[in-house]
Amino acid sequence: MITLLTAPLTDAEAAAAASVVVLGLVLGLVAYVVGALGLMGVFRKAGRPGWAAFVPVYNTIVLLQVVGRPLWWFLLLLVPGVNVVVGIVLMNDLATSFGQGAGFTVGLVLLSIVFVYVLWLGPSTYRGPAAGASAPRDAAYAA
Repeated sequence: MITLLTAPLTDAEAAAAASVVVLGLVLGLVAYVVGALGLMGVFRKAGRPGWAAFVPVYNTIVLLQVVGRPLWWFLLLLVPGVNVVVGIVLMNDLATSFGQGAGFTVGLVLLSIVFVYVLWLGPSTYRGPAAGASAPRDAAYAA
């Protein structure tokens, strides 16, 4: 193993390695822009600035505002394991904020990019933060 690390690279091998790195960076950038475009449309429908979708940490803060969760939830997204549960709750709140149900939440969790584009380009309208809205009372439980 040590001989592999100390072996000199030829010019062709170095060029191949550099091209793989550049290709990875370009594909990563394209994937980021494609994901952020859908989020930009969702933000615009919610009355937030579209450019916020392209700023890495700020887009999460704006998403928290759109769904009506407090900003300290951002810290929960930094905790391994907890972030998965919080992410699912945020996707549910996002679906509910646009008048969608549990099936749409499953779509947002499993195919986020596709379903964010559906929120943006589809007929859904922003109805306000779902987390701040109270559940409707059933007539049987009304006091």
